[in-house]
Amino acid sequence: MSGNVQLLSDTLAAAKAENRAALIAYLPAGFPTVDGGIEAVKAVVAGGADVVEVGLPHSDPVLDGPVIQTADDIALRGGVKIADVMRTVREAHAATGVPVLVMTYWNPIDRYGVERFTAELAEAGGAGCILPDLPVQESALWREHAEKHGLATVFVVAPSSKDERLATITAAGSGFVYAASLMGVTGTRESVGHEAQELVRRTRATGSELPVCVGLGVSNAVQAREVAAFADGVIVGSAFVKRMLDAEDEAAGLRAVKELAGELAAGVRRD
Repeated sequence: MSGNVQLLSDTLAAAKAENRAALIAYLPAGFPTVDGGIEAVKAVVAGGADVVEVGLPHSDPVLDGPVIQTADDIALRGGVKIADVMRTVREAHAATGVPVLVMTYWNPIDRYGVERFTAELAEAGGAGCILPDLPVQESALWREHAEKHGLATVFVVAPSSKDERLATITAAGSGFVYAASLMGVTGTRESVGHEAQELVRRTRATGSELPVCVGLGVSNAVQAREVAAFADGVIVGSAFVKRMLDAEDEAAGLRAVKELAGELAAGVRRD
C-alpha cells in the first residue's frame, strides 16, 4: 500500500480507535476561485476535518444537487481545468497533511487519459478517487492504473444496491465504501433516515473490512452524531458549499466553513 493510501487507511483507523467517526469534507476545486478553494480546504481541516474530497467540477452531474451545481458553475465559468484540480490536491495535502481524494465523474478522466490522470494525481499526493458513475464491471482499466500508482478506488453504493452487487463492489474497491444515504442527489435534508443505517449493515455483511462512510444529506452536528453511531465516516459536502455561497465575502466564507467543521467534528464523537 503506497504512502497516501496508507495515510487514508491510518486516518480512518485512528478515528475508530478514538471512538468516533471520521469527518470527511467535500469541496469543489476552483470555487470560489482556485486559490479560494485551496484556502477552503485548509479551513475545514483547521476546523476538524480528517479527510478531504476535492470535487472536479462537471457541467452535467448526475449525483450533485443544486448547491454543488451552483458552485461547479462558478468554477467552470472561472475556467477551472484538471491541472487546477491537481494543484488543489497538491497544495491542500502539502499544507494540511490529511488524505485528499478527488471526486469525479468518469468522462473527464476518460477524455484526459486514465494513465495521465492517475500518474498526475499520485504525483500530487492524492490518496485516490471517488467515482460515482463508474460501474464496477467496467472499472478494470481504472483499477489497473490506480493500483499501479497507489491510489484508492472508492465506489458508491446506494439503498437500491442488491446484496450481490454490494459484494462485488466491496471486493473491487479500496480505501473505503461511500454509502449514499438515500436515493437522489446531494443536498442538505431534515433527516438522514433509516435507509443509511440498513445500507451500512448490508455493506458490512459482505465480509469486507473496508470502512463504510455515509454521505448525502448530512448538514449539522445532530445529523453527524446520528450517522456516526453506525458509520465509520460522515461525509459532508453541500452544507460546506452552502456556507461559502451564502457568505458576504471569501473571508467570511472561510470562517463559516471552519466553524461548521468544528461543529461537525464535535458531532462525530460517540462519547
